[in-house]
Amino acid sequence: MIPASVGFQCPACVREGNSSVRRVKGGGGLQAAGRRWGVVTLSLIAINVAMFVATAVAAATEGFSPLDNNYSTLFARLDQFPVAVSSGEWWRPLTAAFLHLGPIHLALNMLAVLVFGSELERQLGRWRFLALYLLSALGGAASIQLFGNPLQPVAGASTAIYGLLGALGVLMIVRRESLRGLLTLLLINVAISFLPGVSLLGHLGGLVVGAITAGILVVTRRRPRLQGALLALLAVVLVVVILSAPTLVVYGR
Repeated sequence: MIPASVGFQCPACVREGNSSVRRVKGGGGLQAAGRRWGVVTLSLIAINVAMFVATAVAAATEGFSPLDNNYSTLFARLDQFPVAVSSGEWWRPLTAAFLHLGPIHLALNMLAVLVFGSELERQLGRWRFLALYLLSALGGAASIQLFGNPLQPVAGASTAIYGLLGALGVLMIVRRESLRGLLTLLLINVAISFLPGVSLLGHLGGLVVGAITAGILVVTRRRPRLQGALLALLAVVLVVVILSAPTLVVYGR
């Protein structure tokens, strides 16, 4: 017999009773984190961290400190160098959005991705959020290619992060929420963007494209085919600008 809250129960009765109870399946740590923070958000963070580790290891093998990962040859092949993009190295604008100069730069940006990305992934869904992130990164890259110094390399996830802020602002307007806190945060970050070594153009480009992307998502929320077509069109326009703008800047027109 098995002791119960009142008297005793036979083992067969206990088994029969337990068979009708639905058991909660405990997920692993990664599954729990994915549910809380978002699978795409955590995947993007993982890619950024992996890129930092790869460039840090490359720097160490070349005789530099791992903390000076931007001195590595691998970093130099992946950052956004406008002249190199104009020479056919088309991958740089996208890979540069996953590079960071040192652990502090990485930690600050990944904290922002975690906070804003998890919220937007929850609101938009995985694939729409991923499209927003990548389009924002391309928007910042396009701005740099159009108006930036063609001989100045640029790297960092800030272009995409500003796009997340722009999208969040659009969603808050749609829901008629107060923008005071978000605008204050944006003003502070724009002021920081004027510091030496920070790409104001990349930040503003990401912000604008992020807002445009969010606008498309809102207006076409009940028309998924049109939504996909407009997002694809925006991506094509940005890629064309990125690949054609450096030639105009470097050689004049």
